[in-house]
Amino acid sequence: MRRVTLFLNGSPKNGKVVAAYGTLSDLLSVASSKLGIKATSVYNGKGGLNDDIVLIRDDDVLFVCEGEPFIDPQTDSKPPEGLLGFHTDWLTLHVGGQYFTTTWSTLVNKEPDIMLAHMFKDKGVWGDKQDHRGAFLIDQSPGYFEPIWNYLRHGQLIVNDGIDLLGVLEEARFFGMDSLIEHLKVAIKNSQPPEDHLPISRKEFVRCLLATPTKSEMRCQGLNFSGAELSHLDLRYINFKITNLNCCNLAHANLCWSQMLCSNAEGASLKRCNFEDPSGLKANLEGANLKGVDMEGSQMTGINLRVATLKNAKLKNCSLRGATLTGTDLENCDLSGCDLQEANLRGSNVRGARFEEMLTPLHVSQSVR
Repeated sequence: MRRVTLFLNGSPKNGKVVAAYGTLSDLLSVASSKLGIKATSVYNGKGGLNDDIVLIRDDDVLFVCEGEPFIDPQTDSKPPEGLLGFHTDWLTLHVGGQYFTTTWSTLVNKEPDIMLAHMFKDKGVWGDKQDHRGAFLIDQSPGYFEPIWNYLRHGQLIVNDGIDLLGVLEEARFFGMDSLIEHLKVAIKNSQPPEDHLPISRKEFVRCLLATPTKSEMRCQGLNFSGAELSHLDLRYINFKITNLNCCNLAHANLCWSQMLCSNAEGASLKRCNFEDPSGLKANLEGANLKGVDMEGSQMTGINLRVATLKNAKLKNCSLRGATLTGTDLENCDLSGCDLQEANLRGSNVRGARFEEMLTPLHVSQSVR
């Protein structure tokens, strides 16, 4: 193990004494940690590039750099005027460990009202906030800063793959770049995946059904089944509350104890469905939109259709014994051959409804409208 003294390239001050062991990569890793840079190469005091740790002797003085040429600390102890800025149009920014070389006019003239422009209009603002190379220190993320730097150079928003646009947006807000902020908001909106408004297919739904126990309530609340082919399925105990079942084919489905409150099933086929549960549990379609549905031959004993809309629906030969139809819109419905024994039709709208060939007589007390 050897002891060496490490300095930043071109600087005779603030050296660090470290132990040199292992490989040259190990020494560079230690140098990066001690000097706060990303060390890539090591020079001796005469400017010779060292590519093997066996060439290093005890008490050697070494100069570590990040890939730039060797700077002799005896003759180049001060950074060149080009790096200092203000003497020429060119200057270098040290942003989060990465260097960006640009011109004074790019930072000041392109967007004169932003923070960067105000930072470089007056030399006295910076004081000694420069690194050993004379680059101006900016404590920001280099990945998010690069799109801003490029935008100032040519006025175009260019973001490399893997860079989060939200991070660039926050950087632009930090520097007060209003024009770039608008471009970024549009880019972020365009980068979002399109919202999936497509209805759920039979294949997708059956896969979910197979993964759910028979008597467990399956939550389909608010989903879109518009136009779906769901006939002959066992749909017991499913929550279809405020679900879109528009023009859906549910013919011959088992819907006992289904919850379809405020759902939209306009134009759907519910022909010969079973809503009747032997255990006494009742299906609930309260407030549902059932305009024009075909429910012919369905078993709906005890069903709750309170304030539902069934205008122009086909209810021929349905079992509606003990059904709750209070406030239900039954205008122009075909209720021929229905069993309405003990059904509650108080306040329902039966204008134009057909009650031919009823299985049981309909009492006046059942309907007051």
